[in-house]
Amino acid sequence: MKKLLTGLLCCFSAVAFAQTKGVVSVIKDPMIDSLIAKRIELSLKSTATSPSGAVTGRPGTTIVSQMGYRVQIFYGSDRREVFNEQSKFNSSYPELNTYITYKQPNYYLRVGDFRTRLEAQRLLNELRPMFPTLFIFREKINAPNLNYSND
Repeated sequence: MKKLLTGLLCCFSAVAFAQTKGVVSVIKDPMIDSLIAKRIELSLKSTATSPSGAVTGRPGTTIVSQMGYRVQIFYGSDRREVFNEQSKFNSSYPELNTYITYKQPNYYLRVGDFRTRLEAQRLLNELRPMFPTLFIFREKINAPNLNYSND
């Protein structure tokens, strides 16, 4: 009987002195919800990357990303100057893509998506009179479409 009474007393005292559950309130900036919604919207768009490295953009188009070469035609710390050089290049070569990247403290203007270094070297030789400092860089490119003919 003593053991039963001691066991019941221990159980009731443990329940009586146990911690009560509280309420947690989270205070956050409302912009977080809008950023999460925007992230979900972007991830649901058709720009998902497939395991093969192909990125699907607009319906019916596929952009394949691979290692290749680009020619750096300009670098500098002045943003406006880089955009001026980009427009100068685009007026002469509208068929080539241009890419501006910023790595503190400079902006870099690179052009082209070349599969081989030889293709990039040909463009470099062609651009040498217009742009004084040219370099070839190996980096991830958007592979250009291959145009096959039935010859």
